[in-house]
Amino acid sequence: MQSMTRATRAYQASSAHRNPREQEADVIRQTIGALRSASTQGLIPQVKALADNRRLWTAVIDLVSDPTNSLPDNLRASIISVGLAVQREMDREKPNFEFLIGVNENIAAGLSGNS
Repeated sequence: MQSMTRATRAYQASSAHRNPREQEADVIRQTIGALRSASTQGLIPQVKALADNRRLWTAVIDLVSDPTNSLPDNLRASIISVGLAVQREMDREKPNFEFLIGVNENIAAGLSGNS
C-alpha cells in the first residue's frame, strides 16, 4: 500500500509539470498500445482493448458535447463525428484495428502539436 502511495505522489508530481493536452495524449497513447497489442492476440484481449477504447471515445464525445466546452463549435462537431465513426467501427463484427489505431494516433499527435 505504501509503494502505491509513493507511486501516486510521483505521478502527481510529474503530471503537475505537463500541460493537460499532453496528459490527454498520453491516455490515448496507452489505448493505442492496448489496441496494437490486442490486434494480434485472441478474442478476450481484443474485447478488453475495444472496451477501453469505447470508454475513451464515450468520454471524449461527452466532453466535447458539453455546452460549456470552450472549443470552437466546428472543432467540437468534427471531434464528435470522428468519435461516432470510431464507435461504428467498434460495433462491427470484426473491427479494423488499424483504422482505430490510426484515428487515435492522429488525435494524440494533434494534442501533442505533432500533426
